[in-house]
Amino acid sequence: MSQPEPEQTPAERVIARGLDEAEGIGRPLSSSARQRRRTVEAYLRSGAPPRWMQRIGDIDRGIRNELRRIERAHHALHEACRDDPAVFAARWEQRARGWNFAALNELITQHNEWYPIERDLPMDLRTRDYVLINGRSYRRALLNSQWVLEQFPAE
Repeated sequence: MSQPEPEQTPAERVIARGLDEAEGIGRPLSSSARQRRRTVEAYLRSGAPPRWMQRIGDIDRGIRNELRRIERAHHALHEACRDDPAVFAARWEQRARGWNFAALNELITQHNEWYPIERDLPMDLRTRDYVLINGRSYRRALLNSQWVLEQFPAE
């Protein structure tokens, strides 16, 4: 006398369904799916937005967030040093040198390195560099204390 099989868990059912499809029990491919080229590049281009697009969005959001943080700090320090502009300037320059943009600068570095490859930008043979996009370079400047002082001067 054999024992009844225990009921499968949801995970076991999903795995079993995957095994059935791997054995050819699943649905046949449509004619359009059979005719489509199967390449790594096509796989990477499908599904989600391309990585370069995600990275640019992350950089833009990161810069906006940093600008808001810096603006709040600038305003608070300005209010605290309202009576003495020289003290404000010295403290603000010291504060600007203390901002850490390591994570955002890492994204910017990745963008500068990979964007032309991911976008398959053509080369400008005259300059021996990638072509300009809307008249501008694709490269983004790294953020540092000078960038902070340009956005929010100490004067």
